[in-house]
Amino acid sequence: MAVAVDDGNAAAAAGGGDGSALPPPTSSPPQALIERLKDYGQEHVFALWDELSPQERLLLVNDIQSLDLSRTDRIIRCSLRSQGLPVAAIEPVPESCVSSVEERTMEERERWWKMGLKAISEGKLAVLLLSGGQGTRLGSSDPKGCFNIGLPSGKSLFQLQAERILCVQKLAVQSMNEGSAGSVTIHWYIMTSPFTDDATRKFFESHKYFGLEADQVTFFQQGTRPCISKDGRYIMETPFKVAKSPDGNGGVYSALKSSRLLEDMAARGIKYVDCYGVDNALVRVADPTFLGYFIDKGVAAAAKVVRKAYPQEKVGVFVRRGKGGPLTVVEYSELDSSLASAINQQTGRLRFCWSNVCLHMFTLDFLSQVADGLEKDSVYHVAEKKIPFVHGYTMGLKLEQFVFDAFPYAPSTALFEVLREEEFAPVKNANGSNYDTPDSAKLLVLRLHSRWVVAAGGFLTHSVPLYATGVEVSPLCSYAGENLESICRGRTFHAPCEIAF
Repeated sequence: MAVAVDDGNAAAAAGGGDGSALPPPTSSPPQALIERLKDYGQEHVFALWDELSPQERLLLVNDIQSLDLSRTDRIIRCSLRSQGLPVAAIEPVPESCVSSVEERTMEERERWWKMGLKAISEGKLAVLLLSGGQGTRLGSSDPKGCFNIGLPSGKSLFQLQAERILCVQKLAVQSMNEGSAGSVTIHWYIMTSPFTDDATRKFFESHKYFGLEADQVTFFQQGTRPCISKDGRYIMETPFKVAKSPDGNGGVYSALKSSRLLEDMAARGIKYVDCYGVDNALVRVADPTFLGYFIDKGVAAAAKVVRKAYPQEKVGVFVRRGKGGPLTVVEYSELDSSLASAINQQTGRLRFCWSNVCLHMFTLDFLSQVADGLEKDSVYHVAEKKIPFVHGYTMGLKLEQFVFDAFPYAPSTALFEVLREEEFAPVKNANGSNYDTPDSAKLLVLRLHSRWVVAAGGFLTHSVPLYATGVEVSPLCSYAGENLESICRGRTFHAPCEIAF
């Protein structure tokens, strides 16, 4: 049975976060709770009390008690206050912070690969999946990871990632000294949200964890935050329920802390954490080369980056914030168009060219510092969205943190360029959209794997143009194109098909 962990966000439940138990509500709301709400200007949540049934009154009181009122108030005040404040000017990332593809030697790659496999074989790497999102934009109410992008195998995103973990475990065992006994286990921590948790667990159980051991998978939930009006007041979804939304993929840091999973990682001897988003069909989970590079650089944080395709591409980019300041990510909407188009005359690249694709590596020590730092600063991104409301929908504000909010806290950060056609196939929009669809991701996988097969001495036949099809190599056969000669050399495969053992 997989380890189940509560998100801990309602730990301060009783008494609105101060630990005092309250009697069940009767004809009027509990006075102590009203006083606490008045302190924060939120007493309007009881405006429709007289219209509620006894059961609804109980639900409302429990809902308010589940909020950490003082922390929520601090987040609201700090986040609204930070809106529109001047930020330090941005500078391009120094070349010394980036390992670009053209500068990398074969010797370096092999050395990093071996370093990474050694650390993995010693149990020092955990994998952290950000999987709180539903596939709503894909036309599905299931968790995104359950989505089948249409590959010949019919595998879901979760299965592709699980099988890559299995493959790396096998490679790590093979890399160990002759005569070394034992197996290698990479622990997989999966962050869900209240909207995806149950379905995700059931999906893994029904698929027998895709060949992984059930006890090497730990699910935990990200938190939620109340949705607020522009003046900071809670929006009521129903007369007895505050509207809430997940606290963003950056909620992973506080969720790891409140779920005591940072201690769990330390107890397992984990030193490094590979963190990624669920909706990338080409993600190299637990990449030994990236891990080896990370260890070699001795930094606290690192990110894989791809070169921006064109100046106005809608991707966040890494920048340096202020003279000699930390590396951080600026969203495309915040980057002035003249800066977005500026060219570095020495390299011929865009000055701001390193796109963030949510492929990160952190030391465990750093993750602990980030959780504390973000909690203390209490500044969330504020997004104006349509919010479910007592009378239908209303425009309001959602409070979110992003996974890249960690980078300003890092004493040292390194960027590792990867080729998007090898490692970045986003699955964000339904088929028929202009970009980042299941079909576009499927084609990227098939084309890459076709190149692997041809490089390994295989041949392809096809009844539709090759640019529109290809072959799929099971992750159980090869992680990144290695070890395919024995399967492919001299053989002909008819596209589309899956190549498995």
